[in-house]
Amino acid sequence: MASGVPIPASQDDELKAAQAVARGICRLFARNDIWCLAEMPLRSNRRADLMGIDAKGQLVIVEIKVSRADLLGDAKWTDYLDHCDRFYWGLAPHLDRACMETEAFLPERCGLIVADGYDAEILRPAATVPLPAARRKAEVERLARAALRRQLGLIDPKLSDWSR
Repeated sequence: MASGVPIPASQDDELKAAQAVARGICRLFARNDIWCLAEMPLRSNRRADLMGIDAKGQLVIVEIKVSRADLLGDAKWTDYLDHCDRFYWGLAPHLDRACMETEAFLPERCGLIVADGYDAEILRPAATVPLPAARRKAEVERLARAALRRQLGLIDPKLSDWSR
């Protein structure tokens, strides 16, 4: 249940599948010294499924998809490109990936990761398109503050009342 409202079984299944994909990607990234935060709010009023930072200070965003309808119906994903140096699609293993090679999904720019709850594999690396320095600095600071706020919320849940 979210906010006291029952979640339909199909949505609950998709949420669990998306969490498993995120876990697998986070494990892959951790082995490669990329540290992520899930559900990162962006200044564009969007929310990145995963946003991370690598050892070089480059920002990575992953948009996770576990259903064909969600993948083909997502018209907002290009908004994420203004907030990262590298963008990946994170897909569940059962999804047909053929559409990912069409121009609509910018294969020359966007990487492709397939993941389950245990691990992940990069099928296509993401191109690096460097953010302007001022934008990167602002995004890194926002990511750091969000991560610290979440960590402190685990230590003292009352702190979350002061975070907005």
